[in-house]
Amino acid sequence: MTGTPPGTPRHPGGPLRVGLVGYGLAGSVFHAPLIAATEGLALDTVVTSNPERQQRARAEFPDVRVTASPDELFARAGDLDLIVVASPNKTHVPLATTALKAGLPVVVDKPVAGTAAEARELAALAEDRGLLLSVFQNRRWDNDFLTLRKLLADGGLGDVWRFESRFERWRPRLKGGWRESGDPAEIGGLLYDLGSHVVDQALVLFGPVASVYAETVVRREGAETDDDTFIALTHVGGVRSHLHVSSTTAQLGPRFRVLGSQAGYVKYGLDPQEAALREGRRPGRDGEEGWGTEPESLWGRVGAGESPPTGGGRAEPTLPGDYPAYYAAVAHALRAGGPNPVTAGEAAATLDVLEAARRSAREQRVVTL
Repeated sequence: MTGTPPGTPRHPGGPLRVGLVGYGLAGSVFHAPLIAATEGLALDTVVTSNPERQQRARAEFPDVRVTASPDELFARAGDLDLIVVASPNKTHVPLATTALKAGLPVVVDKPVAGTAAEARELAALAEDRGLLLSVFQNRRWDNDFLTLRKLLADGGLGDVWRFESRFERWRPRLKGGWRESGDPAEIGGLLYDLGSHVVDQALVLFGPVASVYAETVVRREGAETDDDTFIALTHVGGVRSHLHVSSTTAQLGPRFRVLGSQAGYVKYGLDPQEAALREGRRPGRDGEEGWGTEPESLWGRVGAGESPPTGGGRAEPTLPGDYPAYYAAVAHALRAGGPNPVTAGEAAATLDVLEAARRSAREQRVVTL
């Protein structure tokens, strides 16, 4: 380790060197491409023990080191400026703890931990070491979410009464893997997967929660953990959020339906960035213009008394989605002391709600926070 103060970039004259742990869906589709596309960051090392994933990482990033274990990565801690943890959920806390104790700032994929208490312990460790600890909540930079934030800031909906958010899929057959495991240690299931996104968005939009009611169901044959979940939040400010996450929805509902005292906003379809990344498209790459944009036919509608999606009200132009903004903010935080784009404290607040939702579903009652 060098003698520089904790969190000080070790390579002030060049890009910040990033070590990425995990090269599954999160690591290969989201983190690695976004890191590589961010000015001021350089993907230095990818950690994966899977030979096929090692081969994919080398093909996508020929200049990147590929190692089989986190121990090999941490042995070179002095050569790195940032660790990104994109491995299975149960490894988030131990890997982030090791990185922070090695004097390295950390980005952790959501959920940062299995409990809010663990998230706050990590936050305390990072604060004690003077290090950045950020949580990857990319859905704050979805096109529809950015558009809704603008609508709320403009006041065109009036006072919001109810916020409906759906992250639904039609996957009637199991895919397997730790995300669908019933072992509590794996922190699997939709409540902690997609639920982390929709709850985080609701908290960002409408603030703290006073009470939580949830229903979690295991619908698919052979499934071990929740695959169809509903969460109802009553925010301290009075807004009611109704959040749906499901793998068993044969007909998808609107992504957002927001009902206010003056108008409502209805938006169908998912932000296009994940699909683009899965297809191998990259932000900032030559010829890749219009990143995060969608056609006018997919714009949401704003009005009162009409029937979207095909008509009624007015079309609301959807702002471009901007996943690259997250890592740009991380780089700015490390280089210039800019704000942490998603703090561990915010992630802990989301976990407070998820834990309450799990308790509510188990006990079939409203849980007060």
